Amino acid sequence: MAQAKTSMPARRHWLRSFWLLVVALLTLLTLASAVAVISASHLTRVQYARLQQLEREQDQLQTEWGQLLLEESAWSTPSRVERVASERLDMRLPDVEQVEVIQP
Repeated sequence: MAQAKTSMPARRHWLRSFWLLVVALLTLLTLASAVAVISASHLTRVQYARLQQLEREQDQLQTEWGQLLLEESAWSTPSRVERVASERLDMRLPDVEQVEVIQP
């Protein structure tokens, strides 16, 4: 009987240590989960800020593209091409006598 009395406190001590270990493990897992949530939230904010920056850049490039298209259409009008050809390249329309029609 003396042996049974000594084993009960040892068993209680073992159970208490076990539960302390379980609580410590669950606490660590909870903290790790909290750190993972914080990290994911931070990365989401960083990526969202990058997305907004890229969207602003896209808008700027789209505006620049539109301006370049307008400039191209202004520079390539037939009247301007003809004027530049005659002024800078000294080109001119041929006389009617110089025109030859080639038929297939």
